[in-house]
Amino acid sequence: MSSSASGGSGLEVAVRAQAELGEGPTWHVREQRLIWVDILSSRVHGYDPATGRRSVRVTEQHVGAAKPAAGGGLVVNLRDGVGQYDAGGTFRWLWHDPVPGRRGNDAAVAPDGSLWAGTMRYDEGQGGGSLVRVTPDGEVSTILAEVTVSNGTGWSPDGKLVYYIDTPTRRVDVLTMTDDGGAADRRPLLSTEDVAGYPDGMTVDADGCLWVAFWEGGAVRRYTPDGRLDRTVAVPVSRPTACAFGGPDLTDLYITSARTGADPAAEPLAGSVFVLPGAGRGLPQPEFGGAA
Repeated sequence: MSSSASGGSGLEVAVRAQAELGEGPTWHVREQRLIWVDILSSRVHGYDPATGRRSVRVTEQHVGAAKPAAGGGLVVNLRDGVGQYDAGGTFRWLWHDPVPGRRGNDAAVAPDGSLWAGTMRYDEGQGGGSLVRVTPDGEVSTILAEVTVSNGTGWSPDGKLVYYIDTPTRRVDVLTMTDDGGAADRRPLLSTEDVAGYPDGMTVDADGCLWVAFWEGGAVRRYTPDGRLDRTVAVPVSRPTACAFGGPDLTDLYITSARTGADPAAEPLAGSVFVLPGAGRGLPQPEFGGAA
């Protein structure tokens, strides 16, 4: 059962946890459960809010993201590339590209069923990461090279635009989708220099608005498609990492967080997953290799 996280705000604790680096919440539409990862603990978590049931899969490498795959199983963005677990748990690499000092980070499934997977250096070295597109048959193309901390990626409701966050830039950028499934014409949509924290993970709602989690900002902020800030949701931890809509009607906003770097006495809920019921209207997320 959820418990109150912040008096009067409506925010609740969905999963009380101590994730070192909780990330990548994704609502699995067919299974009606939340999937999220603890990157530095190499764990993929599952949570069924209807029953309270939780599950854990341990991966052999740090896992930046895990997304449902059509036909069952998961696609995962690992330290050394992108792989897939089938419905029976058998693993295979789709893109194996180990680079010393680099790992997978946030990822998202595009409307065409491909995975857009971000990478970054452990030391956050400038330009040491990228954003690549991986198809279910293992074709790989680079969307963006020489990014630093590849994070939030999301699409407009009509699928014509893709939004992207390279965290140290403190911007949300927008690109136009191309006929070959890629993207071009990267340009700034909005700057977050005027608010606390750094933009991290992101989701797009049914109205085309962007919900962005702010690392070291203690909040999730909603921006209109033209880049105007119109709502702030305070979170009782300094390092919320990402957000996603879930629940039967996709109206509940789930927010992951990190314990790393936090003072346990000051932030006892750091590393937990929060939920704001009735926050808005989300969109069903595509599955890797096919629609939800």
